[in-house]
Amino acid sequence: MVNIEGLRLVDARWLEPPEPMEQVLAALDELRPGCGIRFLIHREPLPLYGVLQHMGYRHRAQRLEDGCFEVIIEAIADPGTGSRLG
Repeated sequence: MVNIEGLRLVDARWLEPPEPMEQVLAALDELRPGCGIRFLIHREPLPLYGVLQHMGYRHRAQRLEDGCFEVIIEAIADPGTGSRLG
């Protein structure tokens, strides 16, 4: 699991589609090994979850006190090589 210091913040709260998806996908393209993304958005990004799985990322989401969602994204590593699966 990525620690909080290794997370890149992508704050897409209150942006109109498709900007939130574009921002998080651009951040994934730049993600360094061992790092992750903290994605903030004002509604649950259900379409993103399947995209992440298909690309070899895992996520965990939670609703924040203000009603927005925080999604933590990290690569699924192949235990044999340490490289991202997907």
